[in-house]
Amino acid sequence: MRTRHARIVAGSAVPLLAGIALLAGGASRLAGQAPGDEVRRLAEHPAVQSAFGIIEELEPRTIRELIELTQVPAPPFMEEERARVYAEWLREAGADSVFIDEEGNAIGIRYGRGGARGSTPEGERRTVVLSGHLDTVFPEFVDVTVAQRGDTLFAPGIGDDTRGLIAVLTVLRALEAAGIETEADVQFIGTVGEEGLGDLRGMKYLFREGADPIHTWIDVDGTGLGRIVNKGLGSHRFRVIFRGPGGHSWGAFGLANPAHALGRGVRHFQDVADTLTRSGPRTSYNVGRIGGGTSVNAIPFEAWMEVDMRSESAESLGRIDTAFRGAMRRALAEENALRRAGPEIELELDQIGDRPSGEVADDHPLVERAIEVMRIFGTEPELTRSSTDSNIPIALGIPAVTIGSGGVGGGAHSPAEWWINRDGHLGIQANLLLLVSEAGLAETIP
Repeated sequence: MRTRHARIVAGSAVPLLAGIALLAGGASRLAGQAPGDEVRRLAEHPAVQSAFGIIEELEPRTIRELIELTQVPAPPFMEEERARVYAEWLREAGADSVFIDEEGNAIGIRYGRGGARGSTPEGERRTVVLSGHLDTVFPEFVDVTVAQRGDTLFAPGIGDDTRGLIAVLTVLRALEAAGIETEADVQFIGTVGEEGLGDLRGMKYLFREGADPIHTWIDVDGTGLGRIVNKGLGSHRFRVIFRGPGGHSWGAFGLANPAHALGRGVRHFQDVADTLTRSGPRTSYNVGRIGGGTSVNAIPFEAWMEVDMRSESAESLGRIDTAFRGAMRRALAEENALRRAGPEIELELDQIGDRPSGEVADDHPLVERAIEVMRIFGTEPELTRSSTDSNIPIALGIPAVTIGSGGVGGGAHSPAEWWINRDGHLGIQANLLLLVSEAGLAETIP
């Protein structure tokens, strides 16, 4: 049992570990060892080996909980019930303090010993996070019942990212069962708003101005092993609406037509966007949804579309954003110039998504630790770029990576999503090893 004393946080008493500690991995780092050497040494530590064994023993429970949590719907902006369940599981797994914040993130805190790697150079306590996201892309009417055929589990959201949440939870259980203490405080978090129009709202809240500092972020999203996301793919998303009075296609002919303006806007945007995306940093654009109108023989009173733009480069993203806005204004002016009667149509242009880009250097200690973790578990690491919760800390200059949860999966974002427990425990063991290597293993001095 851990020795604790009370610490006052936000007006309430919550437990904090007491005692003097020695950092096993951190001591080797202070002696000049590279991060990869630290990780290899840590992987052989008896307490870590014990935790690895516990993760394997927990496999039946891990799978049961994966099925149970998958069947708790978490549509965009409707993650409350899953957050409640997950928070209760974090509490039962042994977190020292558990709560759901104002944005809906489920957070479990496990306090560290505050030794060499438990504090920043400025003397503040370090916080390391292991996280998965609560939300799925599926609306509330989609059936999320898990079906099993042979060794394969089928259900929307089972891999993206319910498996990640279960990996995070199981790491907490294994740390508790193995009696592993860390130098830094560790937060186990289920975030909201990672998918689609959620626009990383949970992350933006956690990293808002004035929030308690987070010093390292480890995100568990996607299945398998080996992929390390250390580069954030930035994106801008827009909803565009052209509005007018509408009318009969014959009787009101001559009114400015929102659908015609929309078509012009798409064409003008593509003409410029095509030139901007053929060279330089990789950049993309897409008109993903489009709609409007009431009848084939009616001039629509509105026409709308949703547009996604992405780029490796903030500057390139800014250029295509500017081109898009200009194309919409040009389309509006041209359609209004053609009208023969009635008022001008209007343009409503709302930015509904803003995910920043950025990079953590390939030779950053966190990335080097992640690389070594993957090699220890028999995979060749692949450093890559993607759009995940890690975008926010990366853009802020805070070390962050996204790694997989183990097993084999596919069909993400489709009703036929699937996952197979093919050595799935290895992914959770890798999560634990990276977390402890970053938070620092504390050993009590006799």
